[in-house]
This record gives sequence, C-alpha cells and structure tokens, in this order.
Amino acid sequence: MKLRAISADWLRRRFADRPAPAAAVREAPPGMTDPIAAAVLVPIVLRPAGLTVLLTRRSTQLPDHAGQVSFPGGRCEPQDATPVVTALRETREEVGIEAERIEVLGLLPDYFTATGFRVTPVVGLVAPPFALCPAADEVAQVFESPLSFLLDAANYRRAELEYQGRRRSYWAVPWEEHFIWGATAGMLVSLRESLLGE
Repeated sequence: MKLRAISADWLRRRFADRPAPAAAVREAPPGMTDPIAAAVLVPIVLRPAGLTVLLTRRSTQLPDHAGQVSFPGGRCEPQDATPVVTALRETREEVGIEAERIEVLGLLPDYFTATGFRVTPVVGLVAPPFALCPAADEVAQVFESPLSFLLDAANYRRAELEYQGRRRSYWAVPWEEHFIWGATAGMLVSLRESLLGE
C-alpha cells in the first residue's frame, strides 16, 4: 500500500488483526542474565497533513543513551502494573502528554538493548491538541517525523560500532538534522515489519 495513505483507522484494524507478540525482536546480548524492564511509547500523532511520530532527543546529562533520539519512556517501576502503564506514565513525565490524549493500539515485540534493558514498545495514537512540557533534566528536544518516512525501508541503513570490545551492527535512519539509530531505529524497523510484513 502507499505509505502516505496509511490512516488511523488502518492502524487500528492492523493492530486488532495481529496477534500479541510472542517473542522478542532482538535476543538478549551474550552474558545478559537480568535485563532491566522498561517500556516506551511509540506516539503516532494524528496531524491533518498526515500521521507523524513524536520523538525526543535525550539530555546529554543522562546516564543511559545520553543525547540520543528516543521515544518517551523509561524503567518499569514497582507500582506500574503493566508496560502500558509505564509507557503512559513516562510520556506524561517526559513530555507532558496526558494518558487521556493517547489511544493505545498494541505492543511490538520486546527489544533488548546492549546496555542491559528489555524494552516493551507500546504503540499509541496521540490526538491533538496537546501542550508539550518537556522535562528539562531528561529531554533536550521534542520533534516529529512523518510516519510514511519512517515506514519506508529505503530510508534505513545498517551501520556498525565497537561496544565493550565487540563489533555491533545497528539500524540508522537520518531525518533532517536528526540521526535516529540504535534501539529507537530498531523499534521503528519492528513497527514497519509488524505493519507491512517487510
């Protein structure tokens, strides 16, 4: 299908028709025995000109993934009953979007990061208007990229880096002045595969 033609109703039907993910999209790195549970929201914004995905650039002062482009999210706290609760709570805390503005569509497969996290991506539709209130100690910037751009496989490339003595391969997708890579790009690839079967 044409990526620009994807609508909120199509996304609702697609998630309603697909089974819940049974396995992680990326296996735990060798030696990881007790990953930290975390969840993120993949926020698809209902803009009149077309659906977009809201992303953040993390503060350079954070201990994990400093300065990287990410989805709103974080560690699961003991009071969080489910990953969905974590994702909605973290979205409110990080960017100020209340849960009432978010329609949860479903989950993507868990994603293990090289830094020790098992992340559950929660996909949700975000209905404007909403006022952003980024947490200054966590979020350096909030921006949106067209969903059609992020679902286009032609915009992605593979890259490599050395981390803890091992060569690691990762996905990357540049958008304007932003460089989306690592776990965030990997979860976007998972979104594309879940929706389009690619």
